[in-house]
Amino acid sequence: MAQSKKTSLLSALAMANRPRLRMLALATTIAAAVFLLWQSDEPPMTSYSDARQLRGNAEPDGFVVNGKYTSYDETGQRKIVFTSPRIEQFEDENLATMESPNAELFSATDPEPWILDADNGSLLRNQDLLDLTGNVRVVRTIGDRTATLNTESLTLDNDQGIVYTDDPVVIVDSVGTTRAKGMKAWINERILELNSQVEGRYETVK
Repeated sequence: MAQSKKTSLLSALAMANRPRLRMLALATTIAAAVFLLWQSDEPPMTSYSDARQLRGNAEPDGFVVNGKYTSYDETGQRKIVFTSPRIEQFEDENLATMESPNAELFSATDPEPWILDADNGSLLRNQDLLDLTGNVRVVRTIGDRTATLNTESLTLDNDQGIVYTDDPVVIVDSVGTTRAKGMKAWINERILELNSQVEGRYETVK
């Protein structure tokens, strides 16, 4: 028994002193590992659709911190500029969602842009539609007169140059307050149309 242990120990020492044998054993191990990996059923790379399934449809494909988006008309003039502290992108839907978006809408006939802000926003890039939700505010300045419109949702159609909502709106300016159910506005024409249930309270100029 002691002789057998002594023989095994001597064999191990002899193996440790032979670099060629150590390299051969290492090479055999690597070859076996490569063979096993090659025979594996797992794909070598994860496709885009597989990665999307793993993370779920609710997770974005990418995001931008302190993002800024600018759109131009056919003459190269700015139409809209909006910023957001975080923009998340969903490639399949061609959709971008925004936290606390702020937008400036420019008109060819008005030197002052319309200012829009909200709690949340989403941009459908194919249709160039911006949907704002939660504490939506629109500020419009004409000369020395400023009007503020408040509502819970608002859609900007950048191609048509219009903004609209079916929700109740409240418009406050220097002469009074106007309430209505739904509205539509044409930015370039500086036209605001109130849909229904219009009520106004105005101060009499003395």
